[in-house]
Amino acid sequence: ILIYDSHSQEGFVDTVEGDDTTTIVGVGDYLAKLLTETYGYQVIHDRGVYDLVDGVLDRNVAYDYSGAAVEQWLSQYPQIQVIIDLHRDGVDGKKFVVQENGRPTANLMFILGMSRTADQQDISYLPNPYIKENMAFALQIQERAEIAAPGLMRNIYLMAYRFNLHYRPRSMLLEAGTQLN
Repeated sequence: ILIYDSHSQEGFVDTVEGDDTTTIVGVGDYLAKLLTETYGYQVIHDRGVYDLVDGVLDRNVAYDYSGAAVEQWLSQYPQIQVIIDLHRDGVDGKKFVVQENGRPTANLMFILGMSRTADQQDISYLPNPYIKENMAFALQIQERAEIAAPGLMRNIYLMAYRFNLHYRPRSMLLEAGTQLN
């Protein structure tokens, strides 16, 4: 499993400036540890910074930079089967939380890049051969999560762009909470 954070600068209410363990990167560290220690998966967490260009936040190029890193990881470890681009949502005035085992827990949400316009026309410059596989994978995880932790998952969000979901048939963009968590 490869975890990376295209938008590594995404923080939360309690993010400490200069401490990436309090940003989405820290959530990625925790997820990698959980998947490794609890479930026995082999996990790489790429802690690279892809949304800062010369010290200035620029999320427009983040997917290009993180995509190049993903390609390098896949070249080095072609056995990678799952790719997770971990984010936090930026929703004005919304804090998505559910009670899980008596503790407030940030909701999770998959974003699927469809590489299609709203009228179902392919976006030719953003090919993604794995749209159906990614959707099936997200639906399977969504279903299992609903059984294990009802209400944890928000609805799957479909978007036009591909968000680097074209590298493997089990690629996902996962949002963990919002900036208000």
